[in-house]
Amino acid sequence: MARIIVLGGTGYAGSHIVAEAAGRGHEVVAVSRTAPESLPAGATHSAGDVRDAEFLAELLEGAEVVIATASPRGDLAEAGLLRGAYSTLRGLAAEKGVRLGVIGGAGSLVVAEGGPKLVDTPDFPEPFQVEARELDAVLEDLRAEGEELDWFFVSPAAMFNGMNPGEATGTYRIGGDVMLTDEHGNSELSGADLALAILDEVEAPAHRRTRFAVAY
Repeated sequence: MARIIVLGGTGYAGSHIVAEAAGRGHEVVAVSRTAPESLPAGATHSAGDVRDAEFLAELLEGAEVVIATASPRGDLAEAGLLRGAYSTLRGLAAEKGVRLGVIGGAGSLVVAEGGPKLVDTPDFPEPFQVEARELDAVLEDLRAEGEELDWFFVSPAAMFNGMNPGEATGTYRIGGDVMLTDEHGNSELSGADLALAILDEVEAPAHRRTRFAVAY
């Protein structure tokens, strides 16, 4: 079993990943600035800020995998803050030999082969522009990394969020840089099914130094 650190482990995506990891018997640490009311059996919590390099360095000691699920919102909403924190995280993960997984958005996916990125389409919501472009920059930073860092970047479905939780189906589809949609043109995924995809990747790595998309 692996020691897995989940940054943002009490948020929507992070809490599902923590629950799935704990349920599979991994040693999982949920990280957030405040402790949750409860945690799944087998999981622990560590309070801290992703912008604190000393905290991150201590946290990664002895870990096999760190999953970063933070979003550029709240105190991290200013452009460049999350990107800077993840830059520090990349360096520490490479130094300590920890595999890094980043949960990004769908904005950086192209809507079709040869088409524009979702964030560049006319109907992309203006309030999410900064967030989408920040996470796109995080992906480009990862792609520029040397081979010392083992990483993967995951783009969930376009409608993936806590306000649209969906149903836990126990299944998912994997794609590449093109947004995944169903036969009706919808791009959706539940938190539980994202967690399945993430833990399957942790346990049997199939995407090294690349991005993959996940949807129903």
